Amino acid sequence: MKISLFAGIFISATFLAGSTDEPKPKFFQVFLLAGQSNMQGQGVVDMDHPKYYNGGKGTLLRVMQESKTPKMYQHLQNAHGEWTERDDAFIRHRNKQGVMTGGVSIGFTGYGSMHSRHHIGPELQIGHRLGDYIEEPILLIKTAWGGKNIYEDFRPPSAGGKTGEYYLKMLDEVKEALGSYKKEFPDLKNLKPKWGGFIWFQGWNDMFNQDARAQYEENLICLIKDVRKHFKQPLLPVVIGELGNLGQNAGENMQAIRDAQKKASGRKEWNGTVSFVETTSFARPKEDSPNIGHGHHWFGNAESYFLIGDALGKEMSRLLAR
Repeated sequence: MKISLFAGIFISATFLAGSTDEPKPKFFQVFLLAGQSNMQGQGVVDMDHPKYYNGGKGTLLRVMQESKTPKMYQHLQNAHGEWTERDDAFIRHRNKQGVMTGGVSIGFTGYGSMHSRHHIGPELQIGHRLGDYIEEPILLIKTAWGGKNIYEDFRPPSAGGKTGEYYLKMLDEVKEALGSYKKEFPDLKNLKPKWGGFIWFQGWNDMFNQDARAQYEENLICLIKDVRKHFKQPLLPVVIGELGNLGQNAGENMQAIRDAQKKASGRKEWNGTVSFVETTSFARPKEDSPNIGHGHHWFGNAESYFLIGDALGKEMSRLLAR
């Protein structure tokens, strides 16, 4: 297994990886991750300023140090305390800083760059879950933008009206990624892509508009159908992450989005190929989190983002096993 370490400079160490008689994969599986800022990732890894990050409470480092189940996190660092990077599961994410590519590890977020990695999103543990479950290599194409709704920004074509700018950008980024993977991911250059699944984690901005709330269920149904149609994958496994911010303290508007997500996911027509994942239990108090004023971002709590990714990845694995 190849592990890359980074602290400004990336170092690689290669170990023997089994018998040469093992059949080599011909394909890699592609997973589309989409949504708004909570899919971008706001979980703080290591910043601990007493004023701006609450002294480091709820950061990934602190969570790993204080966890009652440390084995859950042990794959994230090696014996020297350096962040690991997978050689069989990869991420591509375009943000304002440019395109980030590499093996699953910390930092593939809206704030990240190839030289500055201080946050995580759901992609971290999604990648580990799917990488452990699937024998073939995997590529996560992460397309997410903060402050975007499905009512206008991600509006799918079959919902009627003007197709959303960010729905089209999502498709463009997938096309871009699949057109450049041989250059961006040398380990995949001799393999062909095949679809694995679609994970959607969004909803915050829709709850502030009455029409957006009323149409959320139907818009989400249209999104699923249109993504499947566009990629010619009528049975593409889909996992919907609940808008679980603030846990059980959700107001009426947030609850409306949660209900719509659950109803859209549970339709009989999907025949078990679409699933809803509850996330409210992963919310943590602001007092125990680094960003106490960011309830819309799970207060920046890394444990929340880790557990969300773990649940989403686990559920996608279950769908793939059907």
